[in-house]
Amino acid sequence: MTIESLPERRCLENANGLPLLERTENWAKINSGSTNLEGLKTVSGLLADAFSVLPGTVELVDPAPVDAVRQDGTIDQVQRGQHLVAKIRPDAAHRILLTGHMDTVFPADHSFQKLTWLEDGVLGGPGVADMKGGLSVMLGALQLLEQSDVASKIGYDIMINSDEETGSASSAKLITQCAEGKLAALTYEPALPDGTLAGERGGSGNFSIIFTGKSAHAGRNPDEGRNALIAAADMALKLKALHREGLSVNPAKIDGGGPNNAVPEHAILRVNFRPKSLEDQADAQAALDRLVQSIATEHDLDVHCHGGFGRPPKPIDGQAQKLFDLVKRCGSDLGLDIAWRATGGVCDGNNIAACGIPVVDTMGVRGGAIHSSDEFLITDSLVERTQLSALTIMRIAEKGGL
Repeated sequence: MTIESLPERRCLENANGLPLLERTENWAKINSGSTNLEGLKTVSGLLADAFSVLPGTVELVDPAPVDAVRQDGTIDQVQRGQHLVAKIRPDAAHRILLTGHMDTVFPADHSFQKLTWLEDGVLGGPGVADMKGGLSVMLGALQLLEQSDVASKIGYDIMINSDEETGSASSAKLITQCAEGKLAALTYEPALPDGTLAGERGGSGNFSIIFTGKSAHAGRNPDEGRNALIAAADMALKLKALHREGLSVNPAKIDGGGPNNAVPEHAILRVNFRPKSLEDQADAQAALDRLVQSIATEHDLDVHCHGGFGRPPKPIDGQAQKLFDLVKRCGSDLGLDIAWRATGGVCDGNNIAACGIPVVDTMGVRGGAIHSSDEFLITDSLVERTQLSALTIMRIAEKGGL
């Protein structure tokens, strides 16, 4: 089947007239690193204006408080930007969720700020693929939906957060609220350059483990001290020993220590866990809890663990498989060969799946080298992926489900 033979052909062909590339460029020209609150404010305003063309409400929601452990062990709050939430036909019997993020990994002082044409049809720039291009595709797909005969049969929520790249701590509850009662969800992370989608995902947990010992003179009375740095190093080695198939453990950084003539009384160990399954996650949490107690006892000091598993593992269950199969059929009808594979990366799709909602989380553009100064967008994919999303949503609307 080809687009010419589809009943939705006229709506889908309208994708060619949408300003998909233009608004991608406009949004990507503005730095919206997760910590750049002014940049995020500017981009969120532009997004609110752009998404207001849809027949519903658009609002900017304040972020939830986020705690962070500083290098000195104190716990402080981190400022995040506002999140965008739109609700279209909230009383519809059948509703879905579409999500994305406006933040990038590039802070305001990063050297990677400009857009550059790398070759014909390949645009380089910060966030062009991850995910300013994806946001343009999301909006474009919904614009096509609203031109169709089936638009009235489906309602949807849109959630675009400002902190996905840092783990969505200030938007996690918002994601859960928006996911409630939805048939399915589409998230607009970029696909791989060849169009392959992410399927099963592992989870991710980030922890800051605070060690509080006792200072002493390194020459006069060292045995009276309690060395927090040694305890942190011991913990790092024992955590790394948990690393196995299905569970990656990465002790990443130790903050602390002091002058050579003093026993250090303070240290913080930063560690990341990547469990493949919920069982692996439970094992990791239990092992961490045991080590906190045993290290505290062995080194006779206080150990406090701060953090958690912000991204639960995302398996492919029966409903998720149905959604993937639908996307694949829609791709085939458009002349696209849609495949997917498991990945160790994480995103808001993990959080949505944990709510029991089937999700395909790489419905964005084709691109690559994300999170680096070589990030690129394949511009032909803007129309291609807009049509794929639009057709997928139209088919859900027609069937009233998957």
